[in-house]
Amino acid sequence: MVSKPKKETHDAEKENTIHISFRGENEVWLEKENTIHISFRGENEVWLEEETGEETELVGDVTIFFFPRIPYLCLTTNWALSIAIPHKLLRRRSRRPPLSLPSRGLCYSAKMAVPLSNLTPSLLVSKLCLGTMTFGEQNSLSQSFKLLDKAFDSGINFFDSAEMYPVPQRAETQGRSEEYFGRWLRERKIPRDRVVFATKVSGPSGQMSWIRGGPTSLDGRNIKMAIDNSLLRLQTDYIDLYQLHWPDRYVPMFGETDYDPVRQYSPVSFDEQLDALGTAVDAGKIRFIGVSNETPYGVMKFLQAAENNPSYPRIATVQNSYNLLCRNFDSGLGECCHLERVRLLAYSPLAMGLLSGKYMLPDGGGDDARLNLFKGRYSEGESRYNLSKPTIREATKAYVSIAERYGIHPVSLAIGFVLRHPLVSSAIFGATKLWQLEEVVNACDIKLSSEIIADIDEVHSRFPNPCS
Repeated sequence: MVSKPKKETHDAEKENTIHISFRGENEVWLEKENTIHISFRGENEVWLEEETGEETELVGDVTIFFFPRIPYLCLTTNWALSIAIPHKLLRRRSRRPPLSLPSRGLCYSAKMAVPLSNLTPSLLVSKLCLGTMTFGEQNSLSQSFKLLDKAFDSGINFFDSAEMYPVPQRAETQGRSEEYFGRWLRERKIPRDRVVFATKVSGPSGQMSWIRGGPTSLDGRNIKMAIDNSLLRLQTDYIDLYQLHWPDRYVPMFGETDYDPVRQYSPVSFDEQLDALGTAVDAGKIRFIGVSNETPYGVMKFLQAAENNPSYPRIATVQNSYNLLCRNFDSGLGECCHLERVRLLAYSPLAMGLLSGKYMLPDGGGDDARLNLFKGRYSEGESRYNLSKPTIREATKAYVSIAERYGIHPVSLAIGFVLRHPLVSSAIFGATKLWQLEEVVNACDIKLSSEIIADIDEVHSRFPNPCS
């Protein structure tokens, strides 16, 4: 037990004050602009300011309103909070035999391993986001539920999907990932405001005729239909973060690097897309918007359109690939996002599993590893994360060697590198097995030293962005 922190509070509130010491990773999230929720289920330290001589317990979660509203809240040292809690939130323990009170009154214990980050000023998310693109293809419904249970119990409150998932995409499975997540919410009876759910609308594609005929474009009609269909599959009232999966214009992506002006075509306007998204925000169907696989030009045009028309929502996030093998974000988008307050959601932090080192093993990762299981069926992933390319293979070997040299897991090196980036709100990762999920969660405990970062940068100088 740590020593009791000193605090200042009003005398009239003193007898109701509860101290909470955030030594363990407690669950805290913003409910509205001026409130915080705290769920007491961890290795958290709670005690009464004035002992009552009775055994009492907290009833459910607590909503804390910022001063001058009541209850009173103030920050103390060491990330502790002093909170004035009304007596109605306390009750006698009914369990027998009665437990003896410690000297400070109440003590509770719980643990949350994953830290939190502000996606927006009013939306707090876990620094790890579980991607669901394997749900319904590699993972059955029951397997998906177990992964979601484990993630949620580990402190992950952020989950990402897309209307086209799972992958590899096919007509028979399209939408299952969203459907599985919605079923998990209902069957586990998880309050909707306890999780942050993000999904995406597909851009133009000639490969998915089962999604609105291609889809042929990312215009207002397609955006509206996609939102409504996602809500039907989820069976929820709203989506927290709605993203454009890729642009409705030609841009090099998914392994392409060079812009070809000849391939340019007339796209849907930024205004039309923002108008459709704004209509959905006004209707309460979505809360925030973001883009994915975007360029600096695209991000700035969306921001410019929103600045010129106050009725349009402003993009809050960009979801792009970011990992040891692909640091393109830092070249142009980094400046845009920093100065315009747009947060990065880093997908593929393990470079589709390459940075775990499993594909370097004698068995090549095993038959059930994604790039082996779907060989020839997943062109987007195979084109970018191709170990037959010498630079990708040598860079991967070099990063795995750094992890071995410092005695840390390659997964911890890769995840730790992404999470240390000041613009990363969350790293979106996938897992098909519980032990894989645990490896990623455990990586949150790793802090990379300056020596490790220097070695990483040396490899990057020799093999810059081989998986662009």
